[in-house]
Amino acid sequence: MIKLFSLIPEQIKDKLPLTSDKKQLLQQQTISQNTPGKILRDFQTILEFLQPEGVEVSSTHHQFSLKYLQQLNSQLSYSIDINLKRPVQKSYPYIHGLYFLLRTSGLSQVITEGKKTKLVLDQNLLSMWQGLNPTEQYFTLLESWLVWGESELLGDQRDMFDQAYRCLLFWQNLSESGLNFSNYSEQDKLVYYPGFHNLALLHLFGLIELTSVKPQAAKGWRFTHVKPLHWGNAIMAVLTESRSNIKVEDYAEIREDFRIAFDNLKPDFQPYFPEWSQTLVIAKGGFTEGIYIFKATLQDSWRRIAIPSDLNLDEVAATIVQAFDFDPEHLYRFIYKDRLGRTREFNHPFVEIPPNTCDFRLGDFSLEVGSHLQFIFDLLQEWEFDLYLEKIDTDNSQIKQPQVLESHGQPPEQEEREWQVYFIEPDKD
Repeated sequence: MIKLFSLIPEQIKDKLPLTSDKKQLLQQQTISQNTPGKILRDFQTILEFLQPEGVEVSSTHHQFSLKYLQQLNSQLSYSIDINLKRPVQKSYPYIHGLYFLLRTSGLSQVITEGKKTKLVLDQNLLSMWQGLNPTEQYFTLLESWLVWGESELLGDQRDMFDQAYRCLLFWQNLSESGLNFSNYSEQDKLVYYPGFHNLALLHLFGLIELTSVKPQAAKGWRFTHVKPLHWGNAIMAVLTESRSNIKVEDYAEIREDFRIAFDNLKPDFQPYFPEWSQTLVIAKGGFTEGIYIFKATLQDSWRRIAIPSDLNLDEVAATIVQAFDFDPEHLYRFIYKDRLGRTREFNHPFVEIPPNTCDFRLGDFSLEVGSHLQFIFDLLQEWEFDLYLEKIDTDNSQIKQPQVLESHGQPPEQEEREWQVYFIEPDKD
């Protein structure tokens, strides 16, 4: 499925030209903790909130619990009144947006301690972040939001639209004088496009002016006016020109890259901001040599398996199936969530939906100890295996072939049937 970030509608191209006055504004803009917008100030607030040991989050979507929301809201630049008895994180769009940046920037990690799930800061990345100047921090957050951010990270369904596309579609409906919202019904039209968390982020980045007012009882956040700022028009014009020049196939290749470095926007903005030098890098890509130790679990049975990193995913699948004594003649797929929460799927060679399991080796992934791979075997029966990475042994050169190191429990009975090939039509989108 191709994300539509690269497919900029003609009406947006026509409305957002990168004119000389916009270029001049970009060249003259100084970025600091408090300008443009309050994004760096409030992001620092939320970083400090997580220190030193992180905070407990929900086990399902890993979001902040009710006990933290009012405290956080009171510390932000735009503290809002929502007048709800049982708010959730989504009820506070500024917190929801800042949480989104925490996750998409890679600065936070979800960990499990006993029965508790916590959101903690990655201290190595935090140190790298603190070494960036305000301009580098600003554009790192802008890119982590618009280029890397996936809606599923907020508990929403996966779809074909990314945050930049949503914001650009919204921007084309903004007149110079802005939009007025006389009631909740009118403002609720923005729930999905661009989404309230994106609206809050547009405000925090200094791209729009937004007027909030006292809400009605049990109705939640209330705003009455949204107006584009000149800085916002300039930023959107650069994004439009940049994405208009990307071919669909080139963008698809970018999306499939395992490398995570916040430098996609650098060629577009660095000419106006030469102080943008350093880049936050989470995963460098490339190949990791070593022996991967997985605990593979299916229902009540599990196997601890050592797998050399040079095996491709098709060979990894055969290893798992053999370890559980399953009939191998069925289709399958691997599902993997990367560090930023993006879902990646890799399909059996006979399934006509790329990417293909034969094209990637285990060591090509930027897997970290503690990561999970989901292995769906037999696309009709859908046996769900969880592959938990316990260790990467980079010094072990003795294991040349996969080995089952430990076994526990009997696997479930596999339904016996004649093998067939099922061709799945590729997504036309």
